[in-house]
Amino acid sequence: MTIVEWIDVFSRNIYRDIIIDSLKYCISEKGLNVYAYCIMTNHIHLVVNCNEPFQLKDTIRDFKKFTSKALIKEVSRSGESRREWLLEKFRKAANHSAKSKNYKVWQTGNHAIELFNQRFTWVKVNYIHQNPVRAGFVDKAEDWKYSSVSNYLGREQNVLQEVICISPPINFL
Repeated sequence: MTIVEWIDVFSRNIYRDIIIDSLKYCISEKGLNVYAYCIMTNHIHLVVNCNEPFQLKDTIRDFKKFTSKALIKEVSRSGESRREWLLEKFRKAANHSAKSKNYKVWQTGNHAIELFNQRFTWVKVNYIHQNPVRAGFVDKAEDWKYSSVSNYLGREQNVLQEVICISPPINFL
């Protein structure tokens, strides 16, 4: 999921924490299973599915709707130095959207990819975990706090403890 115009909203922990709290809610209340994630500055990578009777498309829709409102509220009330600029960008994005009323935070769509086997799934998990390294934010993937790498390494200090770690295929790495 990507922020409109690739705006770097998640450059502050307060906004990343909104995403983490929303994922926790979706896990406990909407049947969401998170297998891998990474919150970058302007987009989020997720490997997820939903338990019955929940539908993933509905959970993602609700997640985006709730986080949009929560992010706008936090930007509006906090001491955000970019407040006016961010709100104006989100207002303009809403003007170009039939569904959005006042603000549009997320780009339409999710760029979903079906993970059809274990090997392909691990290619995507590794890609997600290496995203902060490729972006130059950290030297090692495990140094990025808002990622499931720490879950896979068995570290106790991870932001989202509810990640379901999957085993890599034999001879994959």
